[in-house]
Amino acid sequence: MDDQSGVLVMTAVEAEKEAALRGIGPSPGYEVLLAGVGPAAAAARTAAALAAGRYRLVVSAGIGGGFPGRADAGALVVASEIVAADLGAETADGFASVDELGFGSSRFAADAALAPRWAEAIEAAGRPVTLGPILTVSTATGTAETAASRAARVPGAAAEGMEGAGVAAAAALFGVPVLELRAVSNAVGPRNRAAWKIPEALQALEAGMAILTEVLR
Repeated sequence: MDDQSGVLVMTAVEAEKEAALRGIGPSPGYEVLLAGVGPAAAAARTAAALAAGRYRLVVSAGIGGGFPGRADAGALVVASEIVAADLGAETADGFASVDELGFGSSRFAADAALAPRWAEAIEAAGRPVTLGPILTVSTATGTAETAASRAARVPGAAAEGMEGAGVAAAAALFGVPVLELRAVSNAVGPRNRAAWKIPEALQALEAGMAILTEVLR
């Protein structure tokens, strides 16, 4: 990795930051910062970091929900694209994305070379992984109906988080490639906190970040 410019890792909360730092370990050239919760905070704090430093890559990393049949609890999801899934408008015919409204794009491409390499390395390490779209939402999914609707709008949707699109928007503004990693703690759908596996997801996040350091070496 080029020591002249590092890798910026943005996590929403302290527990995710600590897991990412454990995974990165002594590898040089990484900075892990808190993005806050939600796309607006993530965009603002990522943009501030990018304005103040020099980075070759930005990574949004954290735990999140996995879509049933695509990513189970404890699995990792590497984004093939990052989608602002609830950015749009309600209409008489249902939800219309910002793309359909003609106001821009809700989609950000993950680094086309690094994303599949990272997913392949995770698989080679024996961990369950999916390479697919990760949805960013401002309101976490809490019903089966919303989960089905969002999955239908984004075919292949694998995971859901609350910061990726904000991080990606800031990275795009500065012309820096972006990746997103979600470690699945729960199924996207009806909220059942008793079934969430947060410690397992944080362990998976740690492992995924350790593998990234090998991919970028």
